[in-house]
Parts: sequence; C-alpha cells; structure tokens
Amino acid sequence: MLFDWLVIGQIVPMNPAASVRGPKYVVKVGKTPVLTPDQARELLDSIDVSSIIGLRDQAIIGFMCYTFARATATAAMKVKHYFESGKRWRFLLHEKGGKRHEVPAHHNAEVYVDAYIAGAGIGDQKDSPLFRSVDRYRELTDRPMTRHDILRMIKRRAKHAGIPSSTCCHTMRATGITALLLNGGTIENAQVIAAHESPRTTKLYDRTGDEITLDEVERIAI
Repeated sequence: MLFDWLVIGQIVPMNPAASVRGPKYVVKVGKTPVLTPDQARELLDSIDVSSIIGLRDQAIIGFMCYTFARATATAAMKVKHYFESGKRWRFLLHEKGGKRHEVPAHHNAEVYVDAYIAGAGIGDQKDSPLFRSVDRYRELTDRPMTRHDILRMIKRRAKHAGIPSSTCCHTMRATGITALLLNGGTIENAQVIAAHESPRTTKLYDRTGDEITLDEVERIAI
C-alpha cells in the first residue's frame, strides 16, 4: 500500500511489492454462540404463554430457530408473509441485500405463530406487522419490533431460562443450522434455507464438530 501511494505520487515508477501476496487468514469456525437442541427447547418451554407478550416471544424465537431468519428479517415480517401454499404453510423472508425467499414452516413454528396470531387477533390484518412492539400498558401496538427490541427480548428470555448470557439473535440462526446438520441434513440444504451465497458461510454456523473435539480432548489421560 505504501508503494502504491508512492507510485500515485510519481515518486517511484513502479511498485516493487506488486507480486507479493500475504498469507490468507481463513475463518473456519464462526464466533456466534450456539445452543444445544436441549437448551433451545428449554428456552422455548420456559416462556410463560399466558400473556400475549409470552406468545409473541415464543413465536419469534421459534420462528428464528426454524427458519434461520436474521433479526432484521424477523422485524420486517408482516402478517401476509405467513401464508398457506397447497397443504403447507410457508414464510416469506426479506433478508439483507434485498433477498426474498420462501421457507416451509416447521410444524412447531406453525403452532407458535398460529397461537400468537390468534391471541393477538391480527389474522385479518395482512399488511400489518407480524411481530409487534408493546406500549407502557403491556399491550401490543401497531408498530413492528426493531432488531434491537428482539435482541433485548432474547437476552431477557435467556437470562430467565438460565441460558448463557452470550445468547443473541444470531444464536437462533446458528442453533437451527447446527440442529439440522446433527439430524442428517446437508450443508447445501442449510445454505438454501439460510439464503447464503456460499456453503462456506453456512459452515461457519456449524458446531456439530464441537462434541467430537471434546471427546478427543477427554482422551488425554494425565
């Protein structure tokens, strides 16, 4: 970069370091914290669904785990983006970069979202936000939650369930991908659901090798 600057300034005629290539740093494992399937189930089951806020929060966490949706896509969901196609229900996600793709609704996600929509009474409000914020009276508003609202909610629910404090929005995405791969799913299908351009990106969320690594470490008998 220094020689490039010198060439531009016409101080030197050419860059003698142009052919030099530094070593590439390749990230093979992402830093996103991941929950085990048991922890994810514990988190979902710990939510009190006797209130509309509990129904909403359970629906959001379930939706993010089963669709690998980012927080921004979750916040952008409208009621009409959860729709019936044939005999199955589907979600239409609007991910970053303008990507739009459909994901079949897992039966558990259907249960959570259906219960929330019925409790909120918003099934006929197709163009309104799906996941809504609450006012000071703990009532749903007509405004969508922001990604920051979703993060605070996940942090609060994780703390209540005794889940690691590092849990964040992306944890749901990584947890869903890892659970799929643990149950025999392929990295290619996980890539399609996650709307990644490359399977290498999807692989960063895969923690299926963590348990294998731990088993090997435990073989060190000292």
